[in-house]
Amino acid sequence: MQSIMEEYKSGYPRKEYGFPVKRYCQTMELKDDAALIAKYVEAHDRDHSWQVIRDGIKEVGILEMEIYIKDNRLFMIVETPADFDWDKAMARLATLPRQAEWEAFVSQFQKCAAEATSDEKWQMMERMFYLY
Repeated sequence: MQSIMEEYKSGYPRKEYGFPVKRYCQTMELKDDAALIAKYVEAHDRDHSWQVIRDGIKEVGILEMEIYIKDNRLFMIVETPADFDWDKAMARLATLPRQAEWEAFVSQFQKCAAEATSDEKWQMMERMFYLY
């Protein structure tokens, strides 16, 4: 069995939905502190992430979310139905149970204002190349 740290070498499977989807890509920096980064990674693993937050992400219409890390740089991919409205979904997500508490908790690790919303912390990236 591959270790989690070796899994990246073999690639990651993508789920197929049978209907059109679109993708959003975002980035954020963590504080450049190895101990804090380790705690942030742990807070997002299956054993420590908050189920209510995972449920809320799905409740607003997000089909799939992945976060990748390199040093203190995060890269997030979000897949949604083609008719997904990002602004409406993020406004709704901010009102869901424990979302504000989660944002306050993870802000200790992130290189951004503590009071920033998730949508303010994560910066949308512009696609500059693609190959289909």
